[in-house]
Amino acid sequence: MSRIQDVICHAWAESTHESYGSGLLVYHVYCDSCSIPEPERAPASSTLISAFIAFAAGSYSGKTIANYVFGVCAWHILHGLEWSLNDVQIDTLLKAAENLTPSAAKRKKHHPYTVQFIISLRDHLDLDSPLDASVFGCLTTAFYCTTCIGEFTIPSLSSFDPNIHIKLSDMHIEHDRNNLQMRVFHIPRTKTSREGEDVSFAPQNGLSDPEQALLHHLRINEPPPRGTLFAYRFKNSHRPLTKQKLIARLARAARAAGMDPLQGHGIRIGSTLEYLLRNVPFEVIKTKGRWSSDAFQLYL
Repeated sequence: MSRIQDVICHAWAESTHESYGSGLLVYHVYCDSCSIPEPERAPASSTLISAFIAFAAGSYSGKTIANYVFGVCAWHILHGLEWSLNDVQIDTLLKAAENLTPSAAKRKKHHPYTVQFIISLRDHLDLDSPLDASVFGCLTTAFYCTTCIGEFTIPSLSSFDPNIHIKLSDMHIEHDRNNLQMRVFHIPRTKTSREGEDVSFAPQNGLSDPEQALLHHLRINEPPPRGTLFAYRFKNSHRPLTKQKLIARLARAARAAGMDPLQGHGIRIGSTLEYLLRNVPFEVIKTKGRWSSDAFQLYL
């Protein structure tokens, strides 16, 4: 049983552990407030889970409540407990919870980055600065690779893991049968693949060209082969580029250009939109962006 638990916990990504943990906390707080005896909390009955959803509806977003329920379900699976509920009732309650999502809990749709927006940012970055060269190289690479910005940055200065985060040595050049160049990046581990995934871009025309931005970053910063790809010179060493640092620097550049800063997820949204508007087929975009569903069509 111990071995089963050691293995099965790897079915979920670390970020999923965190969100599911939050759901378990809210679930137990609810059970405590209702004086639900611990033996009745797991395995949970349909009535208890339904009551939990009804309790949370109107206070949290429908998506958040659904994640909370998924967290309780994962907790049951992890400990080998039966998860047998009235699926029709649960699904109906989750739909009702979505309809009751309070306005304050609804996220505004992210605006997309555009090529013109990226060029405007470039005009307010000092590309001779190690940090700005790294930021612009990372921005254009993520945009034309259609990736999440977190896949080319790291969460914090001390969190770099060569087995997880992209390095200079994870990059190479390929050519197609027409001898056209692609620059390919191997992300060592993603949320959906522990073996990692490849992403790529082709050189582009104009000032947003990721190839030139990347080469400029490499000339200015000369990141170490086993260090983070977008590490930049800082004092007498290199500092990894964090997501927070990148977003903050882009926000300053946007304000300097007289524009409202955009959220980091807008980079992937904008990339998807840009390729679709170039008449790249939907199935190609789905593959390039590594989506397993058609949810990305929302970006269009």
